[in-house]
Amino acid sequence: MLPLFVWIFGFLLLWEAVSWLLLNVMETPLAQSKLPYVHEVMATLWQYKGTLLKEGGATFGSAGVGFLLGAAAGIVLAVLMSISKIVEKLTFPYAIASQMIPILGLAPIIYGIVRDDQISRIIISGYITFFPVSLNMLRGLRSVDLSALELMHSYAAKPWAVYWKLRLPAALPGLFSGLKIAAPLAVTGAILVELMGAQHGIGVIMLRNLYYGPSHTYMFWSTVIVGALLGIVSYWLMSLVERAVAPWQPEFRPKGGSR
Repeated sequence: MLPLFVWIFGFLLLWEAVSWLLLNVMETPLAQSKLPYVHEVMATLWQYKGTLLKEGGATFGSAGVGFLLGAAAGIVLAVLMSISKIVEKLTFPYAIASQMIPILGLAPIIYGIVRDDQISRIIISGYITFFPVSLNMLRGLRSVDLSALELMHSYAAKPWAVYWKLRLPAALPGLFSGLKIAAPLAVTGAILVELMGAQHGIGVIMLRNLYYGPSHTYMFWSTVIVGALLGIVSYWLMSLVERAVAPWQPEFRPKGGSR
């Protein structure tokens, strides 16, 4: 914890120093728009904490719903592909092809069709989520040790028992790798939809203050920081769930041996 605190403090100190140099030494035009003072941004965060919390909550809620739906779709697809090679051959190429569409181009299309900012955020967040979850889940389902699989078959275990007792536990590390990748991306996707003209969300406040220019620099940077924090929180939540569901992984074991 201490090294992390030192790193963050050093980063903020460097940021403040560079901002001061741009403004007072180099006399850069619109210096505060390029890199504002940290203390001013923090003061703005505190002053408008109620608004930022409310709008950030709208973004996080929609991204969370889309994330859960996308994760569920990815898990189901991965299980079906692991059961049937035919399903894999039919669906996997289309799943890969769907990821070739730039999200920056897809977001306005979805928003233009649906005409509802909340549903659009959910759709885009789910779309971003399902592929990394599906890919990592499928890899995990197929990472089962062959000797363990043969042992289950020698005991005449039912297919559902093999999945429940062997394949699914083996797939959990891969599943959570996909979830931790997708969670911050889901938040980013929701913010991107909000930039298309939504009514609520942190992206709406971000775009509004960007439009007003230098006079709203500190508020714009506050929304950027809130957006980044939402992504960090989503990743952290997935890490907590992983620790609770799959505590046997090496990174969660106590360091050193016990005497």
